Amino acid sequence: MSATTAPVNGRVAHWFAELPSPRPALPGDRDADVCVVGAGMTGLWTAYYLKKSDPSLRVTVLEAEFAGFGASGRNGGWASGLIPGARDRLARTYGRDAVLDWQQAMNEAVDEIIAVAAREGIDADIVKGGTLRVARTPAQATRLRHKIEQDHEWGVPESVLLTPAESARHIAIDGVTAGAYTPHCARLQPAALVRGLAETVERLGVTIYEKSPVTAIEPGRALTAHGTVRAPVVLRATEGFTSSLKGLRRAWLPMNSSMIVTEPLPEDIWKEIGWEGRETLGDTAHGHMYAQRTPDDRIAIGGRGVPYRFGSRTDDSGRVSDRTIGQLTQTLQRMLPQTTGVRVDHAWCGVLAVPRDWSATVGLDRATGTGWAGGYVGHGVTSTNLAARTLTDLVLKRDTRLTRLPWTGHRPGTWEPEPFRWLGVRGLYVAYRLADRHEAGGRTRTSPIATVADLIARRP
Repeated sequence: MSATTAPVNGRVAHWFAELPSPRPALPGDRDADVCVVGAGMTGLWTAYYLKKSDPSLRVTVLEAEFAGFGASGRNGGWASGLIPGARDRLARTYGRDAVLDWQQAMNEAVDEIIAVAAREGIDADIVKGGTLRVARTPAQATRLRHKIEQDHEWGVPESVLLTPAESARHIAIDGVTAGAYTPHCARLQPAALVRGLAETVERLGVTIYEKSPVTAIEPGRALTAHGTVRAPVVLRATEGFTSSLKGLRRAWLPMNSSMIVTEPLPEDIWKEIGWEGRETLGDTAHGHMYAQRTPDDRIAIGGRGVPYRFGSRTDDSGRVSDRTIGQLTQTLQRMLPQTTGVRVDHAWCGVLAVPRDWSATVGLDRATGTGWAGGYVGHGVTSTNLAARTLTDLVLKRDTRLTRLPWTGHRPGTWEPEPFRWLGVRGLYVAYRLADRHEAGGRTRTSPIATVADLIARRP
């Protein structure tokens, strides 16, 4: 093994062994019953459930690049029950029972993804191994205990605290002071899932046009340089790329997250590390990390890197700075010293959407026929499935349990104009880095710097 060879940098993500040849672009004006903008997981799951519910619907999907080009093909591969929102605050607005039901629906959605993949023959290397979270400082342990208490309060009694020895029986992380485990998560290969979904909906009769970026969404139509799709219902499923659409620059913040993946690790290292259950792995640092053991026995690990680009700009190539690659490599080696000297094969980044109140939203404006879903704050793999089923019920005018969940019709507000947007995000992450540094130095309680940063971040 050698750590000196420079990794592939960008080229969308490691999850694509080869970048796919795009489907044909929109060949001119077309009509449809439902037009979905975006061929990521939200858009494709929505197309799937619409066609399964009503095969007569003419469903057209428009995609700027290719299916899975955005966060759907670049993420960490966690299909988790984590809610994309602040449970306490949403309960004050929508009621405790509504949030409890939302949490239950998220947990159930993990199993729904597994069931659909099996039924439709989508091989996405899914293993429901749960999630292990670890604390490596006293302050992190305090936060971890609080998270477990919150899970119990919100109807997830299966989340349990672990001693360092119990944590090590899952994965032998160095320096663990406390651990936590929840069964409500599945590891998967995200690009395989999204590409499989695209092929599945095409078999059902959905039309996908790629290389057809939508420039504007108006009542009854989606506009591209190649033509216009006219439909009484137009659904926006653009997540981190929403800011590129006319009039939506400040709707959601496109937050960057970066990843690296190692070369395949040999059997002797895996014997030291463990990780036989294919759990997803996270920590409780403010600049948190997330990781998985890949199907081909690599370690994929991610974190924030450069969190935000001025003016809500988004990166297309997925290139990561050398500094970020170095930081993620150091994080991996500190947690798993067994990986010292292991080569990093690939680095990439992508954007996720963050609403102003850090809570996702799903909705349909019946007056205009315009619908939306997104703002998953990094918890999108499972949320996209639940959002798509919610959108399907809204489009088909069904009053269901899903249409009454607290994110349905939720209005999170808009972000501040520049330069305040950039300054706020930059200040937030500087504070988080300082807080992690203080806590690594032995602070036994959560840093007050981090507390202030959290208040700023989550201010409505």
